[in-house]
Amino acid sequence: MSSRGNGGSRGSGVGALLWRAGLAALLVCGIGLLPWLSRTDPALTVLRTRSADRDPTPEVLADIRAQLGLDEGPLRLLGRWLAGLPRGDAGHSWTSGSAVAPEVLGALGVSLLLMAVALLVALATAAAVCARTLRLGARRRLAGRPAGRSGAAVLAALPEFLTASVLATVVGVQWGWLPALGWYGPQWTVLPALALGLPAGAVLGRLLDDQLPGAFAEPWALAAAARGLPGRAVARQALRRCAPGLLPNLGLFVVGLTGGSVAVEQIFDIPGLGRTTLQAAIAQDLPVLQAGTLLLVALAAVTTAAARLTAGRLIGPALRDGALQSPHRPPPPPRPTVRRILPLAYGLLLTGVIMLGLPRDPLALDTAARLRAPSLTHPFGTDALGRDVLARVAHGAIDTLLLALAVSALAWLAGVLLGCLSALSGPLVDTVNAVPPVLAALLVTAVQGGGAGTPVLAVAVVAWAPLAAHTSALLRQERATLHLTATRALGAGRMYLLRSELLPAVLPSVTRHALLRLPGIALALASLGFLGLGAQPPSPEWGLLLAENQPYAERAPWAVLAPAAVLALLGALAVTASGGGTRGTRRRTAATARTGVDTPAAASDRPVEVT
Repeated sequence: MSSRGNGGSRGSGVGALLWRAGLAALLVCGIGLLPWLSRTDPALTVLRTRSADRDPTPEVLADIRAQLGLDEGPLRLLGRWLAGLPRGDAGHSWTSGSAVAPEVLGALGVSLLLMAVALLVALATAAAVCARTLRLGARRRLAGRPAGRSGAAVLAALPEFLTASVLATVVGVQWGWLPALGWYGPQWTVLPALALGLPAGAVLGRLLDDQLPGAFAEPWALAAAARGLPGRAVARQALRRCAPGLLPNLGLFVVGLTGGSVAVEQIFDIPGLGRTTLQAAIAQDLPVLQAGTLLLVALAAVTTAAARLTAGRLIGPALRDGALQSPHRPPPPPRPTVRRILPLAYGLLLTGVIMLGLPRDPLALDTAARLRAPSLTHPFGTDALGRDVLARVAHGAIDTLLLALAVSALAWLAGVLLGCLSALSGPLVDTVNAVPPVLAALLVTAVQGGGAGTPVLAVAVVAWAPLAAHTSALLRQERATLHLTATRALGAGRMYLLRSELLPAVLPSVTRHALLRLPGIALALASLGFLGLGAQPPSPEWGLLLAENQPYAERAPWAVLAPAAVLALLGALAVTASGGGTRGTRRRTAATARTGVDTPAAASDRPVEVT
């Protein structure tokens, strides 16, 4: 039995490795075809990057094609580049002529340092978000705690590029406390790390805060309290119990913070991998773009392997033996007033802002009223062209919110379906997560051309990955629970278990996760608009709105704070509307009645092995 199991595990590992390698090769090949897919002349793009003032005469373009070997075709170019990789040769940059490997590895080192500091900020933020739950759980006072608090959602909805701009302008320039631009030492990492780590930590903290009450209600925690163990020790073990379900998303954050922080790197002038990859994509510098993407895919694979190994170390025996307790939050006493008032208040406030601004003209210019402060005539003030900010926020909200809702629904559906197929989705999640939304937008633009739909497709391509990873991690633990083992022993089939046990157990958490990421999806759409890859002027789309007003943030902060506040309001509404309380408790009670199983087991006792 053990030999067959080990052989099956090795076969599964080899299959996953081959699947991962195939996806990486497909991605690199797609990037290698980028100029030909976009039906542009790469020689002309390279010439404009090298020397914008030089005339693109046929002789000059022919010379560039000969230098780069473009006449050989994309397949020959790609094959020659791949042949050099085993020797550590990633070719030479088409624009600068320098060796690619040292340039990309240097950019990776910068991004890894920034990511490490940002991850520390994110972990500290996550600890602050769930500190109250840990404190109450350690004191056995979690009963009746209101769920779905909106503070973390507001923090998660802060636009990274806006936070970066405010920190650079206020803390770096006006106050002079920390360096604002450049990259000359560790102190230059503080401000960009804060801009990246605060939203990421808010999301991680909210996910952890969602799982902790269920961990504190498990039999091992009750036994620990009965034995008189200190509350701090129980809280530490509760964190250990919840960590495996969050590790996949933490791995995704690591990769996202490394390659997806393009806007922050642009604002702070950081020569990181995200910025290097973006510049290479715009210039169609294929060797640099392919090498940067390959490094991100490799980092995703290493991070995923480390996350799985760590999860195995934390709950491996219990996971293997099917001895886990179902990690669901018990239902708190009903608090209908709080649960209904908060989302209703946020929803009414958001609706009121939109309805107040819709009758106004978002395109009306009044140069005599440029950068006016908020007043009765212009409640949100005016922008640099004298346009009413409230009108632009309200009209931009219609498209932004509808698109964000549509993308979130598609991401939720794809994440749940692919999360149920972990063998298929695991390598696919890693590969997709290694593609920053900016690069995805450029690839979509190359295939179908630019336009307002480009950001939607680009974000939809990558938005499902965190939800699939979360679904897969929760299902992996749920399959190893005692009640599921007992139900399976009674003859329940796989479809029955999936429909009646597994999906009801994980869908509430994944749905809350999807709602928590709704403002993030709106932010991703806005980020692409901020970088010029989405809607074009004079559209009132939120990303474009923030990009247009960001240079005036010091003189007219209301022009950027208004759309940022609406995004934060959207985050608060999403989290409070999702609820936070009851998950599968009725189902667990029914399973207990059927099987008679509701006792602590090896895994349940293991977390309290403390002294």
